[in-house]
Amino acid sequence: MLAINQLSTLRWSFAEDAHAYASRGFTGIGIYRPKLEDFGLDRTIELLAETALAVTSLSWVGGFTGSDGRGFSDAVADAINAVRDAANLQAGTLVVLAGGQNNHIRNHARRTLCDALREIVEVAEEFGVRLSLEPIHPGCGDEWSFVNDLQSTLDIIETVDSPSLGLVLDTYHVGMDEEVVRWLPDVVPHLHLVQLGDARHSPLGEMNRCLLGDGCVPIRTILDTLREQEYDGPYEIELIGEDVESLSYESILDHAKLFMDRITDRVNQP
Repeated sequence: MLAINQLSTLRWSFAEDAHAYASRGFTGIGIYRPKLEDFGLDRTIELLAETALAVTSLSWVGGFTGSDGRGFSDAVADAINAVRDAANLQAGTLVVLAGGQNNHIRNHARRTLCDALREIVEVAEEFGVRLSLEPIHPGCGDEWSFVNDLQSTLDIIETVDSPSLGLVLDTYHVGMDEEVVRWLPDVVPHLHLVQLGDARHSPLGEMNRCLLGDGCVPIRTILDTLREQEYDGPYEIELIGEDVESLSYESILDHAKLFMDRITDRVNQP
């Protein structure tokens, strides 16, 4: 399944997103929670049925360390509400960001995250919802997450030890690490979603993704390896940043679909 995350067309309405994605042959949509809140859950469910789009992800919950100004209990309560929304949307996964380290020592921040995840997975298991922890590159996301690499993400998943908890692999955040391909055999058993992003240089400051194939992320190699490891889950494209903001959303979507059609044909060749 190939999807587009709504962050890629942030200025469009929910209805514009859904119709534009479906008309171009995308079969999935990554939902951004503020757009869901604006449009409403019931209307969203109706629109998804109309456009035959599956929800690959709901983004995001987190901030359990207090880095976004919320207390621990408020962040957990918000996440539990999002679990219910994800269940109603039949979302493939609910994305989790750990929160910034926020002047805590790293071990305390990690314990706080694990405590939050243990509370949330109890509800997620009840509702049949999968949670996915996403590692974020430190160059552009220290305030969003202290979990920055695949190894630490897998360590947390092992510690929490719930069948409902896995991870999101975003090639923008981890794809330029030369070790990522070596890690994929360990990652795939826990992998709920692959987000595709490209960039002309390592993340630094604001997120700045370029059109797929225009950057230095080895997307084809990653896709080849995922196929070899028998990953059969969804792919979700996320395009946002200065390198694409001057382009029309229509052209961004058209380019993304054409790129993926071409690269998927090559990857699938024997």
